Amino acid sequence: MHVTAPINYLLHLADNALVLGQRNAEWCGHGPILEEDIAMSNISLDLLGQARLLYQHVATLQNDGSTEDRLAYFRDAAEFLNYTLVELPHHGPLVGYAVDNRDYATTIVRNFLYSALMALVWEQLQHAQDAQLAAIASKSLKEVRYHLRHSRDWLIRMGDGTEVSHRKAQDALDHLMPYTQEFWRLSDFEAQALQTGCGVDLAALSTHWTTLLEETTTQAQLKLPSDAGFVTTGKLGVHSEHLSFLLAEMQSLARAHPQGVW
Repeated sequence: MHVTAPINYLLHLADNALVLGQRNAEWCGHGPILEEDIAMSNISLDLLGQARLLYQHVATLQNDGSTEDRLAYFRDAAEFLNYTLVELPHHGPLVGYAVDNRDYATTIVRNFLYSALMALVWEQLQHAQDAQLAAIASKSLKEVRYHLRHSRDWLIRMGDGTEVSHRKAQDALDHLMPYTQEFWRLSDFEAQALQTGCGVDLAALSTHWTTLLEETTTQAQLKLPSDAGFVTTGKLGVHSEHLSFLLAEMQSLARAHPQGVW
């Protein structure tokens, strides 16, 4: 029997990759050193490539004239199903009128938290009953393992570095950790994907994810903070204010020329 993953589950995976890819791409030309400028751009391209494959799969399943571009550029914020974590800007909390420079520690910690999860998710999804999703997972796993190694190495370097780098890494970890609670709150489409053999048991993955965090933060001389607090609901379509601004910038050209061919 031919099995396909739930559309919203595929969109969730795609939206995570697209939004984080867009966020990381904001470092292009602004990296702290040239090597990191290139590395972060390559990570962004990997994520955009994952999003493309997933959107293409969704478009094929929907068979309603959708395309990867329309799914990326012509859906509004409330239609996106990504984690709130991936849409946050590259700095800690600020008052509404404040501005701040990008903080590389925030970017690294976010990439580490997300990649540590997705390395586990993609590994499991290689065995999904949806053959196309399984193929995408196999390709994506190779990429996300590099993303995890890159962010983990930098997190250890920052945490076990200077007083300033240690403080920035700890502040970023304290700021972002509560957003990871959303990983483990099962949505309807994730439950459906699991039941059809096209999803993952998130509760089972949480133990492995936490173990990696504990090992890494210990090596980095950082304290693993509590994840307690408000549980965000980005994957249910209820986002922070930051996503609308990100999409406005990302989608503006396509929406200004909706019949454009690139």
